[in-house]
Amino acid sequence: MDTQPLWTQIQTLWANLDQHPWVSAILGLIVLVGIALLAGHIARIVVLRVTKMLGRQPALHWINDLREHKVFHRLAQLTPSLIVQFGRNLVPDMSDNGRHFLGNLALAITIFVLTRVISSLLDALLDIYSRTNYAKTRPIKGYIQLTKMLLYVFCAIIIVATLIDRSPMLLLSGLGAMSAVILLVYKDTLLSFVASVQLTSNDLLRVGDWIEMPQVGADGDVIDISLHTVKVQNFDKTIVSIPTWRLMSESFKNWRGMQQSGGRRIKRSLFIDASDIAFLTDEQEQRLEQVHLLSDYLHRKKAELKSWNEAQGNVAAMAANRRRMTNIGTFRAYALAYLKSHADIQPNMTCMVRQMQTTPQGVPLEVYCFTRTTVWDEYERIQGDIFDYLLSVLPEFGLSAYQQPSGNDLRKGLLSKMHTPLALPEDA
Repeated sequence: MDTQPLWTQIQTLWANLDQHPWVSAILGLIVLVGIALLAGHIARIVVLRVTKMLGRQPALHWINDLREHKVFHRLAQLTPSLIVQFGRNLVPDMSDNGRHFLGNLALAITIFVLTRVISSLLDALLDIYSRTNYAKTRPIKGYIQLTKMLLYVFCAIIIVATLIDRSPMLLLSGLGAMSAVILLVYKDTLLSFVASVQLTSNDLLRVGDWIEMPQVGADGDVIDISLHTVKVQNFDKTIVSIPTWRLMSESFKNWRGMQQSGGRRIKRSLFIDASDIAFLTDEQEQRLEQVHLLSDYLHRKKAELKSWNEAQGNVAAMAANRRRMTNIGTFRAYALAYLKSHADIQPNMTCMVRQMQTTPQGVPLEVYCFTRTTVWDEYERIQGDIFDYLLSVLPEFGLSAYQQPSGNDLRKGLLSKMHTPLALPEDA
């Protein structure tokens, strides 16, 4: 095949390009962009393969976090814009204004891609930090989000300044006049940032804390703390998002102190029917002395009462002038001894059984103690077992729990009266 005519045609075409410089410039620009895109593709393949090999080394496991957030992928995307930026002078027949605009455009793209690289790097560093022990007490997600926000704001200012070929300081000076608008638009962001700093510096909130905030329907574990919101997963598995600033402007309950103490409080009352309260008879005292938990208490109490009554002289012969043991007081002592001997009750924390103000529902005896565990289901089991036993042992002391009469109780009472035969008066 004779290539002479083809070569002649190419020479003729090239000679004609001199007569149309804009065509030469467009073709040169297309070639430059094509080379830049090809170089970017090759750079991405090389960088990703090299970093994948390095990520297999145990000492360089952090590289996998950078790869997961596409830090290296976006870093390779800098190649096309850099080639265009430094190769624009090689494009033939392009005017100085065209080269200047192309350089500014390539620089703006470089700044944007570099900003995305830094943003991805911050995300990767956040993941690395979240696996440390410090992340539980000092979360930095809010600071990272604020940094990224400021980063993109300054990126936008620099890109606009580059495209219009003006100094960034000129645009920044114009922001002073817009400060009132900026404060209004970013009011929640500024409030949340200040609240986030206070929550973190004062260690008021951590990821994993159980908090309770009824005004927003939150009662569960904190699963995420960010700049604008704090996410709480309730025990019914619903998720509540609370604005960060509300945690400083309003009150909330943090159960971390209870969990760290190793004991959870039981505070519940038994309502005793007041009509069953009475002095102990001699027969009841003898029977209760056989109860192991009460033997020491009864011996000590009887000696105390005997000494006091003997000191009163002859007036102690009258029942109203002498002291005697009551069934409710003895039961209170028994309940306290039972709690102190219970294997699941914390012995180093407050433990008492106290009598509260009498109510229309009876005389409340409040059980106040702490369990050895803070696990919810174990706590409820221990509390249920304690009150099951105390309610069942009440009849041993001649006591009963107060219960308001139901419709069924009233019906049974009326039916028993209806079936009772009337007593006829005897003949005189």
